[in-house]
Amino acid sequence: MNEEKKIVSVAHKKFDSKKSFKRAKKRKGERSPVWTISVAGNKYEWQSKYDRIAIIRKGLPYTTVEAISKQSSLPISKVLNFLGIAQTTYNKNKRAKILMSGRNSEAILLMAEVLEYGDLVFNHETEKFNRWLKKTNISIGNVTPESLFDTLSGIQVVRNCLNRIEYGNFA
Repeated sequence: MNEEKKIVSVAHKKFDSKKSFKRAKKRKGERSPVWTISVAGNKYEWQSKYDRIAIIRKGLPYTTVEAISKQSSLPISKVLNFLGIAQTTYNKNKRAKILMSGRNSEAILLMAEVLEYGDLVFNHETEKFNRWLKKTNISIGNVTPESLFDTLSGIQVVRNCLNRIEYGNFA
């Protein structure tokens, strides 16, 4: 009988709107991080999903592959493999200054976000973060985080794993 009362009292807990407003005001002052990727004199910046969508719709130049390669300490061939782009196609399109497809542009932007976020989580110890990317991780299915960069869902899994690390749930 007492247990039923406890459950009922928890279920009918009064909503405190003042606390909610305080939380909202506090969050309102916080700004989302500004993500950037610089390529051949052009700087692409986005702060929201809508900014990212606008960049994706325009497309990114193929030279952004080099920027991601440098940022992640991965060979260009591996980044191209993640994107499903052949080396010859990459070379030809880079020379012709053709823009990447929306899917590949999105993958590049998400990788850039994860790489910047990972660097932040690892306190700008880039070498330590790059080692973490290459080590198998039990929390993500006993694979390396970098191996998940071939899909958008995989990139999100890596991001979630970094989020857990940031908040003390070691992954």
